Amino acid sequence: MNPGFDIRPTSAPLGFRYGPGVFGPECELRRLDAIRPSLRNPDCAGPDPVYAIAMDVGTADRREDLLRRNLLFGVVTYAAGRLGDEPVRSQGHIHAVSASCGCSTPELYEIWQGRAVILMQERAEDDPGRCFAVEAGPGEVVVVPPDWAHATISADPSQPLTFGAWCVRDFGFDYTGVRAHGGLAWFPRLEQDTLTWERNPRYPVQPELIIKAPADYNALGLRPGIPIWQQYLDAPETMMWVPDPARAETVWNTFLP
Repeated sequence: MNPGFDIRPTSAPLGFRYGPGVFGPECELRRLDAIRPSLRNPDCAGPDPVYAIAMDVGTADRREDLLRRNLLFGVVTYAAGRLGDEPVRSQGHIHAVSASCGCSTPELYEIWQGRAVILMQERAEDDPGRCFAVEAGPGEVVVVPPDWAHATISADPSQPLTFGAWCVRDFGFDYTGVRAHGGLAWFPRLEQDTLTWERNPRYPVQPELIIKAPADYNALGLRPGIPIWQQYLDAPETMMWVPDPARAETVWNTFLP
C-alpha cells in the first residue's frame, strides 16, 4: 500500500488513521440498510457497517492548492466478508451535475489493498449501453467517465478493499436510475470465493458484460506505477480534467475504461 502520504486503514473500528501533517474528517459509515435496494438479495446478512469513507483528505501543505483547484481526494475502506452470496460493494450511482463546471464529473480510483472490480455502464436507463467490469489490484488505477453509472466491488472476501480517489470538491450522487432498476445491469455473485455475474432482469436491454483490465489512460496524462497523489504533486495541472471534464472531451467521446 503506497498512498503517497501517511494514511492507514483500520478495521476495528472501520476507518482511517491520519499521520502527522495529514488532514481528514471523521469517517462516514455506510450501513448495510443503505445499500440493500441495489442488492440482488436485499434481505441478506453481512458486515455492518459495509464501508467507511472520508472525503477531503491530504497533506496540510497542499490544502489551499486543492481548494483553489476544486480538487478533492477521498478514501474508502470496505469490510472483509460478503453480503449473503454477493461481494461487499457500494450501491451504485451516477455523479450528479456539479455547479462548478455545469456537468457530471469523472473520478480517478487507485487501489491500495485488496482486489477491486469497478462495474460501470454508460447509462442508468432501460438500455444501459456498454457495460464493463474493470478488475484492478494494488497500485492499479481506474477512471470512471462523466455520466456513467458505476459501483465498486470487493472481489476478495478474505480481506478488506481500500482505495483512494480524485474527484471534484462539489461532488454529488444521483441514485435515481440505479434505484429504479434495483441496481446496475449486472449483479456480482460469489460462488465460494470466485466472482461470477448475473444479469439484472429489470433492464429490458441487456448488453454483454466486458470483463477487462484497466486501460493505460495515457490520453489523460496518467503515468503507471506512480501513486496518483504523487502525480498531483509532480504536476498538478495533469489532474485538472477531474474537476473540469471539458479538458478531456475528446477522451470521453471514445472512452474505453
